[in-house]
Amino acid sequence: MKSAIPKVLHGFAGRTLLGHVLAAAEPLAATHTVVVIGHGRDAVRDHLEQVAPHAAAAVQDEQNGTGHAVRIALGAVPAEATGTVVVLPGDAPLMTPATLDALVVQHETSGAAATVLSSIAPDPTGYGRVIRDGSAVTRIVEQKDATPEQLAITEVAASVYAFDHALLRDALGRITTDNAQGEEYLPDVVSILVADGQPVQSLLAPHDELAGVNDRVQLAAAHRHYNTRLLDAHMRAGVTIVDPATTWVDADVTLERDVTLLPSVELHGATSIATDAVIGPQATLTDTTVGTNTRIERAVCRDSAIGADVTIGPYAYLRPGTVLHDGVHIGTSVEVKGSEIGMGSKVPHLSYVGDATLGEQVNVGAATIFVNYNGVAKQRSVVGDHVRIGSDNMIVAPVHIGDGAYTAAAAVIVKDVPPGALGRSSARQQNVSGWVAEKRPGTAAADAAKRAEDAHGEATQ
Repeated sequence: MKSAIPKVLHGFAGRTLLGHVLAAAEPLAATHTVVVIGHGRDAVRDHLEQVAPHAAAAVQDEQNGTGHAVRIALGAVPAEATGTVVVLPGDAPLMTPATLDALVVQHETSGAAATVLSSIAPDPTGYGRVIRDGSAVTRIVEQKDATPEQLAITEVAASVYAFDHALLRDALGRITTDNAQGEEYLPDVVSILVADGQPVQSLLAPHDELAGVNDRVQLAAAHRHYNTRLLDAHMRAGVTIVDPATTWVDADVTLERDVTLLPSVELHGATSIATDAVIGPQATLTDTTVGTNTRIERAVCRDSAIGADVTIGPYAYLRPGTVLHDGVHIGTSVEVKGSEIGMGSKVPHLSYVGDATLGEQVNVGAATIFVNYNGVAKQRSVVGDHVRIGSDNMIVAPVHIGDGAYTAAAAVIVKDVPPGALGRSSARQQNVSGWVAEKRPGTAAADAAKRAEDAHGEATQ
């Protein structure tokens, strides 16, 4: 990956590569889940505690091959345990729970000692080849150890296995490092089991599910494939996605029926969209809940809760801690941060609402700023129900504007406004006649004023 970040901590769609693998395995409800860690172990262990605290981490100090890694993993499992051991690579994020479940079911119903997940690869380069005797699997040969005839085989192993626990432990104790890489190969267990007369089977799976990630090109390709899979599932569940090529959705996003996603939409984290909502075009939502029949256009919303029948945008920004109740309108070039805005209230354009609580049916005039920071600490303002805030207001926290109050245009509100009162702070307008002719002689403005004065004089004669 050419990165300081361990490979399995790279990822997409809101999960790391390791997170995707763990999510695919989770429905198996394993008694023991063990993750073998080596390179970047501290970072991987910390991540594991966040995404799968039930899983144990087993440290592989020296990377001596896949067989060695499985021996390390079994050290965290009681030796007397019975049942099936499923082995998964940590860098194959496209595996599905359905395929893993099918692997375990076939393995346990067939009585096989081992079941190998395999696929037919359009290009088998780099994969271990599955060697058969009729329908039975007899060997898995790694690319570097394969003969020219074996390299021509297109059925490949995916490094995904189901094993009988006791037979696996016994076979791992007998593998050697007699191979091109001088490592303990897990596929050699297959040869040992076959030599012991134990049956080994395979289950064919779609090749795209088994693709590993070894560089950032493959990471991007996996993301595209995974995103297409997610979008197809959402569309088949009743979501309209106008342009799947420009729509990106994370794994934990939830979309109800009759949601519409317009072009260039990104939904991240635990975002949840309710029925009949329309998102986009050009909208990015992260960890945000959206109510029914809400419309969000050309907006960025982060860690926000948005009610039903809300309209947002274009070019709005909801920052963390924003709560919008039903029927709210947030208009063009409006930013809201850490604020709660009551039912039916409107902030139509060119305003900033920060650290404020607004009641129901409030109207905020254009170019209004809730001044929430005094250079030391954030302060909060409270606006009651049915308040009308004039254009170009500065609401300097902490203040309280009572129910039904008005504020005048260009007001700087630094004191509480009682219910039903008018808050204003600007001086009365004064017009200084002849100022342009005196202070700006010879300018276009002076010439225009002179023409207007002359025309007015002629009209009054």
